[in-house]
Amino acid sequence: MTLDDAVIARHTVKAFEPGKTLPQDKIDTLLNVLQNSPSSVNSQPWHFVVASTPEGRAAMAKSATAAFIYNEPKIVNASHVIALCIRSDLDEQHLQNVLEQEQKDGRFKDEAAKAGQDKGRRSYVAIHRYEQRDLPQWMEKQVYLALGGLLLGAAMLGIDATPMEGFDQRELDLSLGLREKGLTSVVLASLGVRSDNDFNAALPKSRLSRDEIFTFI
Repeated sequence: MTLDDAVIARHTVKAFEPGKTLPQDKIDTLLNVLQNSPSSVNSQPWHFVVASTPEGRAAMAKSATAAFIYNEPKIVNASHVIALCIRSDLDEQHLQNVLEQEQKDGRFKDEAAKAGQDKGRRSYVAIHRYEQRDLPQWMEKQVYLALGGLLLGAAMLGIDATPMEGFDQRELDLSLGLREKGLTSVVLASLGVRSDNDFNAALPKSRLSRDEIFTFI
């Protein structure tokens, strides 16, 4: 499948075939996509909770009630559901962990390069914490970069997927014990095999024309 094929074939699945499990090698590839997602100043402010069992999906489905009940089948009938989360803060421990991992991975030619990277990253964190006062929103932007890569990767692998903001974030955080871990949920992504009842699969893709969305200078 070419990239053009994948972006045209990809659609938001409205119904999954229950009991269908995706191959582990494909899931591992998608986890690799998430792990290697880009983030501003390599801040990596995320954590991903992967539900691959009925019990795990049921725990996530607790957040799809009341106004979000329509999403409950997309969680329980999927093969895997991933909760993409952000950290409650980019604290000292996280900043040090990222820096030391970069050191282990050979990112720095010397101590000056390491110090420069650390200073630059901290300056961005400070801007969003103290000046723009939008640190959670800034972290969320990085998570959506990861989500985009996940959806495109799934399409390239022929995996059906559904991104979902329609869930009770508080309920999911409590159900998964995220707050105790210093995390909060942002968005869900269900992965699986679409059902014949997926009405969206038969609909043509609709996007605004290039003339309307591109300006070439």
